[in-house]
Amino acid sequence: MASSDKIPVACPASSGDGKEPMGDPTKTTTTILDKGTAMMQSMKPIRQMSLHVCSFACYSHDPGRHMEVHIYGHRVNQDFLQCAVYDSNSAKAHLIGIEYIVSEKLFESLSPEEQKLWHSHDYEIQMALLVTPRVPEMVAKPELKNLAKSYGKFWCTWQIDRGDRLPLGVPSLMVSPQDVNLGRIKPEMVKKRDEEHGISTEALKPSRDGISGPEKKNLVADYWVRFRKGFALDVVETDMKRTAPFP
Repeated sequence: MASSDKIPVACPASSGDGKEPMGDPTKTTTTILDKGTAMMQSMKPIRQMSLHVCSFACYSHDPGRHMEVHIYGHRVNQDFLQCAVYDSNSAKAHLIGIEYIVSEKLFESLSPEEQKLWHSHDYEIQMALLVTPRVPEMVAKPELKNLAKSYGKFWCTWQIDRGDRLPLGVPSLMVSPQDVNLGRIKPEMVKKRDEEHGISTEALKPSRDGISGPEKKNLVADYWVRFRKGFALDVVETDMKRTAPFP
C-alpha cells in the first residue's frame, strides 16, 4: 500500500478531478429513508458541533501543497475541541479529515515525540487566514484569542486536491500555514476563498492586532519549520497479536 507521500496505484478512483466521488446517484427511495431516520434519531454527537472556522492547511511531507479547509468543532471542555474537517461549507462538502485542538496547558503535558505531530495556530489567526464565516469579528474575537494559544493535530484522510474520487491510501499529517517560504499560502487561493465568502483577508488583519500566541512557544511544535523534516505514514504488514485462540 502506498505511503501517504506517494501517488496511489492507478485505479478509477485515482483518475479524476476529485469534484464528484465515485458511485451512482442517490435513489429517491434512499433519500426518503434517510430523511425519515434523521427525524427519529438523535444525532447527538453531530449536534454538539458549535464552531465553524475556515482556514488553510499544508501537507507535512509536502508543505508547498495547500488546501482550503472548513473545520467544524465540538467543544469537549475548555481545553479540548474535536473537529470534522471538510473541503467546503456547501451541502455537498467532502469529509476530508479530523483535527484535535488542545490548549497550551494540555499540549505542554504531552511527550516531545507526541508534540512533533502538532501545529500552532497563532500565525494563521494573526494574518487573518483563519476566519469565522458569517460571524462578526467583534463576536469572534474571544474565540480567536483562545485558538491563537492552542495547538492542533490534523489528519487528512482524503487528498482531494490530488484529484482522488475516493479516500485512498493512508492518512496524511497536516500542518498550519507559517511565515516561511513553503508555509505562505498562495495569494490566489486566499483571493478565491475571500470572493466565495464575501470577506477580505487584508481588511481583517488590523482587527487581529493584539492577538498573541502561546505564552511560551514550544520549539517542538511546527517541527518542519525548525528541522526541515516532515512526517509520512506507511502501512506495513504485521503479525496480529492474539490474546485468545481464534475459533
